[in-house]
Amino acid sequence: MIKKGIILAGGKGTRMSPLTKAVNKQLLPIYDKPLIFYPLSILMLANIKDILIIVNKGQLDQYKKILPNGKNLGIKITYLEQDKPRGLPDAFVIGEKFIGNSNVAMILGDNFFYGQNLTSQLLNNTKLKKGAKVVLHKVQKPESFGVAKIDKKNKIISIKEKPKKFLSDLAITGLYFFDNNVVRYAKMLRPSRRGEVEIVDLLNFYKQKKLLSADIIGRGGAWLDTGSIEDFYKTSAFVSAIENRQGFKIACLEEIALNNNWISKKMVKRSIKFYGNCDYSKYLSKLV
Repeated sequence: MIKKGIILAGGKGTRMSPLTKAVNKQLLPIYDKPLIFYPLSILMLANIKDILIIVNKGQLDQYKKILPNGKNLGIKITYLEQDKPRGLPDAFVIGEKFIGNSNVAMILGDNFFYGQNLTSQLLNNTKLKKGAKVVLHKVQKPESFGVAKIDKKNKIISIKEKPKKFLSDLAITGLYFFDNNVVRYAKMLRPSRRGEVEIVDLLNFYKQKKLLSADIIGRGGAWLDTGSIEDFYKTSAFVSAIENRQGFKIACLEEIALNNNWISKKMVKRSIKFYGNCDYSKYLSKLV
């Protein structure tokens, strides 16, 4: 079982400048919550309680104001700083000590997932013992994404970053599950022309050993990447529409923790005090 998770929340967020000059992108709001709540909720739904958040140098205090150490959620949050973006696989080099001998999940800090069967899918993926698993989602413009071609058994046969010729319409999302070899492989990578190590190269180590498989988010699910201003606001509108129509909150961390019996109602009341008089607190009041 995968019991450890990493959220990579570094990066410069240049596509959203000037907003991101003073505040990290993952702390900007998607509707009524900071973006970081959404990837964190995904790891919590996957029953992962030991979480490392990798942030940019100098931004640690901003994060600790909203997510101190995870005690209020019945989880453990560790922070590490990245002095500059070196590519996604760098997370495993930075997090080597945190990972130890364990298998590990990684989610990018700007990824948003939503779907009816999502929790059972996530729990199924944490059963990974050997190899690597990538979560895929059908997209209309595959040329804008890293895509994967799969066989009938959901094994990945080829991966290409932003293919000019059609290969597949299954985009590689920012959610991955790896066995413990990931640290060793990540250390072996050489930077690409961009000057960063590439996730595709890391996945290819597993693919060559026929140990790379896929999990696909079906029609009822959504994956949104909030990399640009436009995507950011589309995601916000999506969350707003669903929450206001159905009356429940997406990525309410205390609710997930309460449902998992990680915290008591007394602790939820403490959170209400912490957040103050706001809609999020009113929602938490209804839970207790």
